[in-house]
Amino acid sequence: MKFSLVAAAAFALSAEAHCIFQELSVNGAKQGSLVGLRAPSDNNPVYDVTSQDIICQKQGTTSDKVISVAPGDKLGAYFGHVIGGAQFPNDVDNPIAKSHKGPITAWLAKVDNAATASKTGLKWFKIWEDTFDTSSKQWGVDHMIANQGMVNFQLPQCIAPGDYLMRVEILALHSAKTANGAQVRFYMSCAQIKVGGSGSFTPSQTVSFPGAYQKNDPSIVVNIYGLTGQPDNDGKPYSAPGNVPVIKC
Repeated sequence: MKFSLVAAAAFALSAEAHCIFQELSVNGAKQGSLVGLRAPSDNNPVYDVTSQDIICQKQGTTSDKVISVAPGDKLGAYFGHVIGGAQFPNDVDNPIAKSHKGPITAWLAKVDNAATASKTGLKWFKIWEDTFDTSSKQWGVDHMIANQGMVNFQLPQCIAPGDYLMRVEILALHSAKTANGAQVRFYMSCAQIKVGGSGSFTPSQTVSFPGAYQKNDPSIVVNIYGLTGQPDNDGKPYSAPGNVPVIKC
């Protein structure tokens, strides 16, 4: 029986068990697949923290839409194994393989026009994170999987009106044990949003991508497996890369 190149490619894709941030929801209302997003054309991760791809992933689909949101809105970033979610019926790696433990973070960068602004040269600040719960031994990715691929968080009440790129990132740490050949996997897309309201927040600390992360960061080169062999970080707290705090309104 011949194994076609198409089948081989599909198998390789599923075996890797990657994911794509592919849809935004606002207060539970789905905005549509790839609407208002800058998303990659495949589900492969970014490995190099010095690459321009660490900003909004590899060049792929760029929507011409900007999604209107308001401070305090509940935003949802939907991740799926491939565009549309499951790659095939009973896809156990949708939204991502259960082995891909790690934190999830959300960032904003102010721009003049979210639909047309360059992704380079921006100043980013962190608005939310879900890293590792030392009590439950659950990672942000565990919570995302339990929520069927949806990452929910509130847009801070203080965010000033205007256009922003919103970057939502998963970092998979299952193969990040050693500096030589560490295979950390970053998955992200950027949403194009317009914030309303009358907030006045100005970030006192911003970072650049690339630049915020170093390849030898102890939160990137890390063994998350404890003495029992479980991905429990040996019960220790975990800080997301860059040691960047979430803003406080």
